Amino acid sequence: MNRLNKLFKEKQKRILNIYFTAGYPSLNDTMQIAKALEESGADLIEIGMPYSDPVADGPTIQESNQRSLDNGMTVELLFEQLANLRQAVKIPVILMGYFNPVMQYGVERFCQRCKEIGIDGLIIPDLPLAVYERDYQKTFEANGLSNVFLITPQTSDERINKIDQLSSSFIYMVSSASVTGAKQVVSQDQQTYFERINQLQLSSPKLIGFGISNGDTFDAACRNANGAIIGSAFIKMLNDSKDLENDIKRFCKNILNRENVPIANK
Repeated sequence: MNRLNKLFKEKQKRILNIYFTAGYPSLNDTMQIAKALEESGADLIEIGMPYSDPVADGPTIQESNQRSLDNGMTVELLFEQLANLRQAVKIPVILMGYFNPVMQYGVERFCQRCKEIGIDGLIIPDLPLAVYERDYQKTFEANGLSNVFLITPQTSDERINKIDQLSSSFIYMVSSASVTGAKQVVSQDQQTYFERINQLQLSSPKLIGFGISNGDTFDAACRNANGAIIGSAFIKMLNDSKDLENDIKRFCKNILNRENVPIANK
């Protein structure tokens, strides 16, 4: 059983997935952030591969992408940074990015490197479902990679059921028809959408992302799914941080209300 399946078997609720952009705020922060997230109670880590045109992302993550690229981050450098990932991090790790850099690197070669490192899955928003199924599904599966699909309020029930059939780990429920970005409350339209998805009785676990930014929105998401994904709010915290380890622990504690998370000595 792989790490993602093991996670969702052992923990059905309040799964916390934190997204951050590799090479941000500084080029060599990637592994420090990943290790601090595990120590702080995150269940799943989503590492963004920076891209010059991240169309699904809001201004905060777009800015982190550009800063990471300016720092010198590349796909090859990210793989080098993650070479010893599994000596330091035990929880599932997925990579999120756009298809163009993956294709330029070589899809088969990219997937093989992910397997060597211990990456558990990929989120590639602009890889069409039909193209994945026709051209790349076998390559992903041969390398033990789960392809995580996104659904939105506009996704048809037919397509959602197809995604459910193809999913081998979880479904990423985009909370609204907008780009990523922190929000303070869950709207009535979003609540209606969550209820509609629950009525479909999908077999795959679900994590809600886009707009989850604090303990209240995390709790609301967890009432409607197995957990939630936090990105923009975490990126903003990283940008302002003067002490990554302590600030990451405080951030996760505030989301999870984990009174037992120790704060490292300054």
